[in-house]
Order: sequence, then C-alpha cells, then structure tokens
Amino acid sequence: MEFLSVNGSHITDTKGKPVLLRGVSIGGWMNMEDFINGYPGSEEGLRETMADTLGKVKAGYFFERMLDYIFSEKDAQFLAELGMNLVRLPLNYRRFEDDLTPFSYKEAAFLRLDRALDWCEKHGLYAILDMHAVQGWQNSDWHCDNSSRHSLFWKHSHFQDRFIALWLEIAVRYKDRAAVAGYDLMNEPICNVWRGRFTDTYEPDWSLLNNVYRRTVNEIRKVDPKHIIYLEGDNFSTLFSGMEPPFAENLVYSSHNYIESGLSGSYPGHPDNFWINSGKTAWWDKEKQREIFFGCEGAVFAKKYNVPLWVSEFGSAYNGPPEKVEDRLRSLDDQLDIFGEFGASWAIWTYKDLGTMASLKADPESDYMQLIKPVLEKKELLNSHFGVSWLPPNATMQKLHALADDIGAIIDMPHIHQTANRKYLGQSVFSEFAAIQLQPAYAQCFKGMTEQRLDEVLSAFALDNCVKNTGLLDLFKKHLGEKKRD
Repeated sequence: MEFLSVNGSHITDTKGKPVLLRGVSIGGWMNMEDFINGYPGSEEGLRETMADTLGKVKAGYFFERMLDYIFSEKDAQFLAELGMNLVRLPLNYRRFEDDLTPFSYKEAAFLRLDRALDWCEKHGLYAILDMHAVQGWQNSDWHCDNSSRHSLFWKHSHFQDRFIALWLEIAVRYKDRAAVAGYDLMNEPICNVWRGRFTDTYEPDWSLLNNVYRRTVNEIRKVDPKHIIYLEGDNFSTLFSGMEPPFAENLVYSSHNYIESGLSGSYPGHPDNFWINSGKTAWWDKEKQREIFFGCEGAVFAKKYNVPLWVSEFGSAYNGPPEKVEDRLRSLDDQLDIFGEFGASWAIWTYKDLGTMASLKADPESDYMQLIKPVLEKKELLNSHFGVSWLPPNATMQKLHALADDIGAIIDMPHIHQTANRKYLGQSVFSEFAAIQLQPAYAQCFKGMTEQRLDEVLSAFALDNCVKNTGLLDLFKKHLGEKKRD
C-alpha cells in the first residue's frame, strides 16, 4: 500500500492522485460502548464488575473473545468486498496504559492492533487510528469511557502529557506503516465543560484546544514526518471557527455530521425526533441537506484554508418502525451523494451493534441476546442508554422530567433551560448512576460459564452469525461499487 499525504484540498497517493477514503468505524472493539456491545454504563466500570463476578482470568477471557469476534480478518475481507478502502479504529487509552503505571505500555494491546493492521493491509484497507477515549476524558459522555461526566483532561497537564506520550509511542511503532492512513488525535473534544454539561449553551476555549493540538502534532512530527494527522473540531467535532489555520504539513480536518433526518423521520419531510428536533419544524430534503452540510463549520473551514475534509462520523438509526427506517436510509443515500459532491472522505458509524445504527447486528435469537435480554429490558425502562435510542421519553423518564422542572423552578435563574435541564439530569441519573447499579445484573448473565461456553455465547458477534442490515449494505454497494468474490 502507498503512503498517503495531503496536497491542497485532496488526500493523495505517492503519484499525486486524489484518494477518497470511504469506510466504517469499528465501534465496540478497542473502545467498547454500551449500546454497541449491550452492557450498561462505562467499559472500565463493567470490566471491574465482571472481574468481581467471574474472576479476573475469566473476565479477561470474556473481553478478549468479544473483541476477537467484533473484528477479524473475515470482517476486513467483507468490508473490502463492499468496496470500502478505510476502517477507522477507535482506541481507548486504557487498553494501552494503566492509570497506576502511566507511561508504561501494554504489548498485548499493540499486538491486537498489529494483527488488525495486517488484515487491513492484506485486503487493501487503510486504517486511521482514532483515540476515542483519552486520559482524564476529553468530553463528558459515555463514548470516551466516562462515568463521571467530568472532562479533566483539559484541566490537568499530567493527562495531556500522557496523551502526547502515548501518541509518540504509537507514532514510533507505525511511522513506516503505509497501511496506517494517519492519526485521528482525539474523538469529539469538548474542551470547556470540564465539570460536566448542564446546558446546551457552549463557548469553546479555543486557546486551550489549539495549544493541545499544536503540542501533539509538533511532538509526533519529531518521530513521524510522513503520516497524515486528523484534527477534529470542538463540541463533538462540529465547531471549527476558532481553530487556528493549518500550522503543519499533512493535516486533515475532521467533522461529525449526524443530522435530524437520519435519526428521525419522515424523509423528505419534517423530522419528529425527540432528542434532536426539540420542536423545530424545518423541512428536510436533499437540498436542505446540501445547505446544512456545505454551511457547516467543518466544510467552511476546509474551503477557507483549502484543506481536505474527512467526515469521520455520521449515520442513521435503524431501531424504529420500518417506515421510518426506510426514510432514514433515503436520507443517508442523499447524504452520501452530498459528501461526494463536496469531495469529502468519510467513515460511517458503526460496523456492528445490537441493532441501533450498524451494518451488522447480533442476531436477536442468539444465545448472547437471549441471555442479556432482561438487562436490555431494564436499560429500556431506565433510559440508561442515554442519547442512543432516539425515542420519546418513557414513564420513568417522564418522572425525572418532573423532578428536573421542579429543580429549575426552585433555582429560577435565566441560565436554566427546561429541555437541557431534563436531558442532562437524565444523563446523570440514568446513564451513570442507574447504569452502574445495573452492571452486576449483566455480569450475572455469564457467571459459572466455562471458557468454551463463553466463546459460544460471544460468537454472536462473528460476521457469519450476525444479521446484515441489507438496506444499508445495498447503499454501500450503490455508492462504492461491490468487489466480486473470487
């Protein structure tokens, strides 16, 4: 495979030919997430609970086998045959470094990553390494393995130093690896809510974000002058207006572009999504999508500075009524067209999950899904999968809304907004407090199993055992061109 580099607004190969990177993120792999893998709460909390319940050795086996099945060589081959040329590999710093022994790195994690890169290279897939969960947490949400809602990374130089040191270790190891299409420094930073989010009103601290990015890029460049480095915007990769102009060679800018019509319905039509829409009544169609995407801060920044744009996350939800799923697929079809019009590379979120927004899902009739079904039902009742169901509030959430409204009325200050108060109190109570309380129930599902039995159960995530999202896969074939099997 050829090293990729940046030439003006394009990513190019060694001959200067433009290359559009188009593929998928392997969520739930070296950074696990509750709605993808099926557990409640944070990954690190679950690992501790599983060790307490199953024993350290068997719990370790459980997680290793789950990861083995979520991404294997068969998966790399399958994605390449769909016409993809990219996988984004989300990583959790905890897989590479323990908090009690900072700056000391785990060979087992690098061996797993090496194997994945070997598979990618064999099947013609580039890989972008994405630090999805950083030391001290870069945002307040579940997807950076955060169960506290604090994002301490931005307030502690120790965490920043460890972050840079880990990237240096990665760069030293992979500086000559052409199959690595570059380093996505930090997933979805939100640098100015270190005590947690309580409102949707947000003002970035651009000097803080820019300083971290510049320091990290400069240190990586001392050992690896060749690889592309991808910089995500602030506020979950949506804000770019205060980012400093490109300050080094081989920089690509990365935005996340989840849209109302992909998480709701109808399309074309008026979205009716509870979490995203919040009462807005805009009409969504392809022209609306084009207006939104070409006007978003990531696209404006890329055009202004003549640099490539990579949409490193976007996607639709497929856990609603069939008619809405069809609407969301139509929305996604148009979205992919518009990325092509702009010339943006992309990586859709995500590859496998339990049926929310992935290309493949664990079979509902599999042993794994049947075993954890009572836990999933309790998660639904508790809304402990905050932010990923995109459904109206159930009875439990409605009770919390009443409490949030009481709190807002008693405090009675202008900064308190009812919708935000309900949302973030819900996040604190359900996706953190309640989810932590629910984790032992998940662990109990596997207590007493032999390693052989655990292996059988976890094979639900194997490619051959998953249920394919045929509507989504057909879209990939349409936009990418399916490679024929030998």
